[in-house]
Amino acid sequence: MSTVVYYAAMTLDGYIAEADDTIEWLTGYEGEAPGGEVVPAEGGYEDFIERVGALVSGSVTYEWILEHMRRTGGEWPYAGKRCWILSSRDLPAPEGKGVDVRIIDGSIVERFDEMLASAGGRDLWIVGGGNVASQFADARLLDQVSVTIVPVVLGAGKPLFDRRLPGDPMRLTGVFPRSNGMVELRYALSR
Repeated sequence: MSTVVYYAAMTLDGYIAEADDTIEWLTGYEGEAPGGEVVPAEGGYEDFIERVGALVSGSVTYEWILEHMRRTGGEWPYAGKRCWILSSRDLPAPEGKGVDVRIIDGSIVERFDEMLASAGGRDLWIVGGGNVASQFADARLLDQVSVTIVPVVLGAGKPLFDRRLPGDPMRLTGVFPRSNGMVELRYALSR
């Protein structure tokens, strides 16, 4: 059965991007092994992406990926997985083998069943940003939040969520310290 997961990296002070939508704080992070008695847990992004069947992203995140591909000469990172891009604008779609990008406008509630079906029983990843994740939470379509805390402080930026979430508080379901000093927290939401 598919799980709808908002999986993101976040600074220690709660931001997923700088105010100008850049993420050099994350892409340039080199990490440091944890000290004390912390025992790093195996896994991380590679394990997560294996469980993903389809993705949903906002236009800012999508345009960042396209620009990153252009600058680095990289390929579409989600080949073989349908990517739903929420936007009221016409946006270019990347070319390449296995690229399946759908740019849609309108309510996520109206397209949710189609999005979930495209995941093929695997997880539906809410990539970002905070507004997209907030829309899923508002509609009570979000099952899990998996946030990896990066020990960086920005002081300002784009928050993990755009607004207060409805319903009961999230329930902690897992804590996974990583060998680079990051910590993944997993929370369940009630629908």
